Amino acid sequence: MNFRTVNRSLMMAVLCLLLATEETVAFSPAKVSSPTKLVHSRQSPITTKVSSAVAPNEDEDFFSKSFVLPEDDVRPLFTLNAGPKEKVVNAFGVWTLVISVITGPIWSLVMMVMNKLNNRFEELDPNRALYDGTGKVWSRVWLSMTNSYPSFSGEIDELRKGQGPCLYVANHASWLDIPVICTVLDPVFKFISKAELKSVPCIGQQLDGGNHILIDREDRRSQLKTFKDGCKWLRNGVPLMAFPEGQRSPDGRLMDFKGGIFSMAVREKVPIIPISIANTHAVMPGNALFPLQAGKGKLHVHVHSKIDTDGKSEAELAELVRLALLSKLPEDQHPLPKIEEEIMDQIDAETKKAKKVDANA
Repeated sequence: MNFRTVNRSLMMAVLCLLLATEETVAFSPAKVSSPTKLVHSRQSPITTKVSSAVAPNEDEDFFSKSFVLPEDDVRPLFTLNAGPKEKVVNAFGVWTLVISVITGPIWSLVMMVMNKLNNRFEELDPNRALYDGTGKVWSRVWLSMTNSYPSFSGEIDELRKGQGPCLYVANHASWLDIPVICTVLDPVFKFISKAELKSVPCIGQQLDGGNHILIDREDRRSQLKTFKDGCKWLRNGVPLMAFPEGQRSPDGRLMDFKGGIFSMAVREKVPIIPISIANTHAVMPGNALFPLQAGKGKLHVHVHSKIDTDGKSEAELAELVRLALLSKLPEDQHPLPKIEEEIMDQIDAETKKAKKVDANA
């Protein structure tokens, strides 16, 4: 047996270890109080078997209900910083930290091994599909262990069969959006992400080693490189995944889209597939260092039908995507009317001012 065969066998052994790890975790369907059939599917990073389709008529009560914890129910154990940078940690958050400490180093070690093998034998996995698969397995394991695995609906079968080159877009309301989106996107894809995420443990290692696209919005050259790299991946048949808002929504409500996010899809004439992610802002809001509550029965992902880009302007595509995302988002993730938004901003400002006075008293 030559050295190349040994390394190929080692690579497959690592993958088998990952898949075995995933199979040991029991995934339970999240339930919404309705006859709706919201289904989970355990998927490997490489192949997919979807047992059933989906939920054509989601319960209206689910979308009208807010799962955001009242302030009295958060019960923080401690708070870091104050004001806009405040981060709270409660008992459930400590539990998710324990799970992260257990699973994170294992994921990081596997990525290190996979990266060395990929660098030495790049032709075996040119798109880093196996490397990216480690993150998908970790996401599913972590969400299951924290009782936060999402439910799914929409075009799940079509998506998991593989759409070919396309642009996936989703609303962005929480850090949880990244692992949640990895439960539904099985075929290899590349994130378009902020460059500063490269410094985040494990996630940065995944983005860097998987050759994902990291953008610095303050650097014009970085934006141009992002466009070129994105078009190259699409031409090579690899889908892209982007959050068109360009940042996490502070309150979970859908924000305006950043310009240029659809330009790559228009240039390469590939479809856009909107994905609505519900209630991650309630499970892990912006002022939480870790999730505040379990996501089971709250987190939900809806995959919309593809939007063809032929003959449509970026503005038209943005409006179509926005309407699609909103159609499957809870009411508390819809933008407020302008006048109501101004009133809420004023109330928030007064509340923060009062808290600051109390803290200094």
